This record gives sequence, C-alpha cells and structure tokens, in this order.
Amino acid sequence: MSRALILFAHGARDGGWAEPFEQLAAKVRAITPGHQVRLAFLELMHPDLAGAAAELVRGGATAISVVPIFLGSGGHIRRDLPVLIEQLRTLHRGVEFECATPAGEDAGVLDAIATYCASQLGAR
Repeated sequence: MSRALILFAHGARDGGWAEPFEQLAAKVRAITPGHQVRLAFLELMHPDLAGAAAELVRGGATAISVVPIFLGSGGHIRRDLPVLIEQLRTLHRGVEFECATPAGEDAGVLDAIATYCASQLGAR
C-alpha cells in the first residue's frame, strides 16, 4: 500500500498567505521520505482537495490521509470536509481516504503554540 498525505488548509486571496503552509509541507516531506505529500486548499487557492488527491492517485497512492491544518472544527471541518472526502471516495474507488482531526486540536500542537505565545512575554 502506498500511503500519501494531503495537508488541507482554508486558502486566501493573498498569495503570500500560503507561505507558512508551503513551509510546513516541505518540513513534512523532509521527515517522511518515500511518501507523497501535497498541500490543498478549500477555496481561493490551488490545488483544491480533489486536484491534490487526483495527483496523488496518478502517482500511485492507494491510501491518502487528509490532515486539516485548521485550529479547530468549525463549519468547514464539520460540514464541508466530510462531503469532500465522500466525493473523493466515489471518484477514486479502491483508494482508502481517512481524515485526521484538525491540527489545532492536537495536544502537541497546542503545546507548541502555547510555548510560542508565552515566549512573546520576553520579546521586545
């Protein structure tokens, strides 16, 4: 089974908004050699989730994990993402799709953000 990963972010009109997400994807690629990693966006930017998934499937992926790079489970995660995942399962029969909880709901991610925020008390 060839496992792949999609980092799924919201998207924005400002192209520079994607830069930290692109850096994150590069870091994930560096620590997961041999696995395909793509960045996808819900709206306003490309590729969208369907486009990223299609590219991974063309590259031989048979199992794709979607990781929402959101702080929490708002409407896009609760309502929109499940519909998009079901569409992918219909389009790519035989490919396993799973969806992680939003990154911001992970204790380690929250700890890293809390440490960063606390460090600002010493910033000048």
